Amino acid sequence: MEENDFVSIWLEETGNPAIEELTRANQDVADKMSNFLLEKGMDSTDLSAMLDIDHNEIMRWFNGLHAFSIKKLNEMTTTVAMS
Repeated sequence: MEENDFVSIWLEETGNPAIEELTRANQDVADKMSNFLLEKGMDSTDLSAMLDIDHNEIMRWFNGLHAFSIKKLNEMTTTVAMS
């Protein structure tokens, strides 16, 4: 990092709001999907089949170890809403 790299200094001191927002969005959608599965009597295997996403990737997402893009989150919620 350059000595006068104000953006890097600011990000180091305050964090990256875009990453924080994406993290919140992922958690919100994961919580909603979890509730959806409970209401429908489904599990993560059903969700991965519905969304055509590898089950391991879905499980990492539910456990907070993977993040989807905002675009993918929107696609996921649209697909589930149509079910």
